[in-house]
Amino acid sequence: MLQIDKTILSLDILEKKFLCDLDKCKGACCVLGDSGAPLKSDEAQLLEVIFPSLKPYLRNEGIEAVEKQGAYVIDSDGDMVTPLVDNKECAYAIFENGIAKCGIEKAFLDKRIDFQKPVSCHLYPIRVTKYSSFEALNYHQWDVCQPARKLGVKKELPVYVFLKQPLVREYGEDWYKQLELAAETIVNNADKG
Repeated sequence: MLQIDKTILSLDILEKKFLCDLDKCKGACCVLGDSGAPLKSDEAQLLEVIFPSLKPYLRNEGIEAVEKQGAYVIDSDGDMVTPLVDNKECAYAIFENGIAKCGIEKAFLDKRIDFQKPVSCHLYPIRVTKYSSFEALNYHQWDVCQPARKLGVKKELPVYVFLKQPLVREYGEDWYKQLELAAETIVNNADKG
């Protein structure tokens, strides 16, 4: 484990390799699972505000799910999550050439909104667990991401490098620089051992 400020990170984040391979997985992370994407309370409230701007980017089924269930729902664990279409894919998922993508992110890239997507989605395959005095960042291995792990190994891309943008978004540049320094130190020590 590695500690940076008020975060504790699994060393897998430094050592494991990962690079999304949408052509192979087809965006399965937006479609599979037992509930929607985890949301922070400010994200849930923001989704309610920006929903009118998102509608042109969403499928009819997604719009109907949000209008019926709300911009977010509370799952069986009591967490705020995105609503689902027919208990399957995220209501904000869109499909392009058979690949699930994020309608929220598409609106962001078109500069229609200032919110890129839920940070839980942006940080995947890192899962964050909040405790009273720190946050635990763990590498999550899901079968549907096997192509991403293979491509990450092929391209020699560590998880933390793949996720630089969302990590900086969530924890800041200084935090990320500390992570890079720790990664270099750990890799150098491993090479000497």
